Amino acid sequence: MFVNKDGLMEEIRDHFEHVDTCPVQGKRIFFENAGGALTLKSVVERSTELASIPDNQGRDNPASHELVRLINQAKEDIRTFLGAAKGPVFVGESGTELLFRLISTAIIEAPEGGNVVGSTLEHPASVSACARWSRIARREFIRVPHNDETGSVTAEDYRPYITADTRVATILHTSPVTGMAVDVASIAKLIREVSPDCYIIVDGIQHAAHGGLDIDSYGIDGYAISPYKVFSRHGYGIAWVSERLGTLPHNSLIGAAPDQWDLGTRDTASYATFSDVVNYFDWLGSHFTESEDRRTRINAAGKAIHAHEKALTDAMLYGAGGQDGLASMSNVFIIGGIDNPLREGLVSLAVEGKPAVDVVSALREKGIRTHARKNDHFSGNILGPLGREDCVRVSMCHYNTEEEVADFLAAMQEIAS
Repeated sequence: MFVNKDGLMEEIRDHFEHVDTCPVQGKRIFFENAGGALTLKSVVERSTELASIPDNQGRDNPASHELVRLINQAKEDIRTFLGAAKGPVFVGESGTELLFRLISTAIIEAPEGGNVVGSTLEHPASVSACARWSRIARREFIRVPHNDETGSVTAEDYRPYITADTRVATILHTSPVTGMAVDVASIAKLIREVSPDCYIIVDGIQHAAHGGLDIDSYGIDGYAISPYKVFSRHGYGIAWVSERLGTLPHNSLIGAAPDQWDLGTRDTASYATFSDVVNYFDWLGSHFTESEDRRTRINAAGKAIHAHEKALTDAMLYGAGGQDGLASMSNVFIIGGIDNPLREGLVSLAVEGKPAVDVVSALREKGIRTHARKNDHFSGNILGPLGREDCVRVSMCHYNTEEEVADFLAAMQEIAS
């Protein structure tokens, strides 16, 4: 864990706003990171700075030239962070909006006939886009059943549903309800073997903050993230598309470059604040490698984050600070199972006989921020098959500590007793 490196955890936490205090509630522990992670102080400063500049991009003046420079630099930073050497990167309204754009373009422009394949693990952002645009394009939309016990989905699960006529496929990188990761590369490899020209689009919104990205190794065509879940701010999403998807006909202005996906004048701070995110990963990675290569440092940060968050979830499940873990609480049910190597910084649980909203409220009163998920259009795909009406999502990030986990367990001992 980071705490074992002299002073590093204190340095990490000092990079973030409101790390242990809510500006409204006061002192609190933040375990609601899947709903939106903490924001870097540098992001707040950059947003404020750029909001005051009246100039637009594309003008012949020094301020405009600087805005263009910031955007171009950010696009390079985004590619470095994603591990994507080529292909357009651009911002939009949100990760959800960008998934709709990527999926609709692929479904409408793929060769006629065939089907669209996703999984029952996926967030409604991908499912809704696939359902709507498959109907418009008169293609069958097929959903691969995920594994209820593991809270994930595999290439073997996809195998029976992929055919030579599969035109578009979607994959969820990490579930925001179960917290379990998916082996994107293995699923994409299977799809390519059966349908080489299939357009493959990945929802990376939950995964991006928890363990590194390597898009060039996945063999996919589209990837979307929501920066507010990766230490930036609300109000924008980021997408990458492959060169072949990037040049398909899509919503754009007449006369624009074939690979131009930005629509209208974008907020420069959307780009620039993600450079701040990448700079932070670069800084963090420098504590785990002596390499001068930026991509290597970012990879090192991702591995360190993943290891730290595994230690946190293990502590939550098996005990910390003299407190028994959730696994020892007989009336606590853990979604995805207790011993699951796919887990990424998130534990979803149910206390038998207690509604999730009541558990969340009881934790809030003890200064611990969590969130209730219900059997609705957001989480019913996970909770319904389990026969659960709701669950409590406890989501962590690498700036959380074992001491915070111990405080949570002490509270849960009382709430679940």
